[in-house]
Amino acid sequence: MFQEILKAFTLIFIAEMGDKTQILAMAFATRYPVKKVLLGIGIGAFLNHGLAVLLGSLLSNFIPINTLQLVAGIAFVGFAIWSLKIEEDDEEETPKFQFGPVVTIALAFFIGELGDKTQLTAITLASDATYPALILVGTVLGMIATGFIGILIGRTLGDKVPEIAIKIFAAGIFLIFGIQKLSQTVPTQFLTVYWIVPVLTILFVTIGFMIYKLLDHKRKGVASEYVAAAKALYAYYHHIHEDLEGICLGTEYCETCQGGACPVGKAKQIVQLELNKEADRSTSINGASASQINTNLKSNIDERFKEKAFNKESVIDSLADTLMMLSKNADATRDGQLNELRKQLELLLFHVSIEEFTTVEAYLAQIREMDSSCADKIEGFLNK
Repeated sequence: MFQEILKAFTLIFIAEMGDKTQILAMAFATRYPVKKVLLGIGIGAFLNHGLAVLLGSLLSNFIPINTLQLVAGIAFVGFAIWSLKIEEDDEEETPKFQFGPVVTIALAFFIGELGDKTQLTAITLASDATYPALILVGTVLGMIATGFIGILIGRTLGDKVPEIAIKIFAAGIFLIFGIQKLSQTVPTQFLTVYWIVPVLTILFVTIGFMIYKLLDHKRKGVASEYVAAAKALYAYYHHIHEDLEGICLGTEYCETCQGGACPVGKAKQIVQLELNKEADRSTSINGASASQINTNLKSNIDERFKEKAFNKESVIDSLADTLMMLSKNADATRDGQLNELRKQLELLLFHVSIEEFTTVEAYLAQIREMDSSCADKIEGFLNK
């Protein structure tokens, strides 16, 4: 029983390393809490792979097990080659839905994985499984784990992620499983040197060519969608973290640190919470949820602190970074964490927040009415 879960988990985990599951996870991680991202991935994968496991189980009732094993072996070899293909940048952006974060993510993953190698892998595994339900458990856990690893990779490695090594490793695992199944199911009359040598030659020449294309792609400096997503996520988090550290000018401008009572301190707390994707929106700071803190910040700013000194340049830089990310992820403007972060930075600069972000141009026009000098500086940061 446990072996079926482990096998399904391992194959799905390896298959999706460096694939679009991680790209979507990294993209959504700039907008929503990690818990909601992972929950959405889990629900989307459960629905998608649930259909796959059901289909695989039904096939086993009509097709001889030996035939299914043979097809599975061929499929795994095909997945090995598939793992090495260059991921071209899609013209279409992440699917946009007007729902809450979890439903949006679940739909994106359900639709995105239709016909993908992970769904086909789930069908293949379920077709000869003793306990198909355990295959589903393993595949869903594999998808969640892959998404989480993708977010961690984006934050810590950026464009230094060893994408080619990951692809080659994934291809190797699929190839081992495929050859193992084929060696057990191919009719004996074909297990001769006259058949094995030509087939293996074609297979390894194809794999060698695919690896060469990957290396050539990298040598030419062409960044894949996966690396680009990781690089953007890494740069955003690390840059804005540095900016946020410099917002408060320290106790030399105040007798004592007022912490959450001060708009600077309170905004920093919320921003840090928003950046901490391991924490859900319900995570508390000093006993209050993020939404409660946000409400208090808008309505209960102590007049004593409205003119508090802070590093305005750092706030403007952070706001410009956030606007840059929002402009690339326009569907995050209603529920996104980036949108919430933007509002907190606006409260520091203008003591009010702009409810909705549509485009950078429209946003700058609104800001210019409140503070033309600040708008010019933000535009300058964006045009660097």
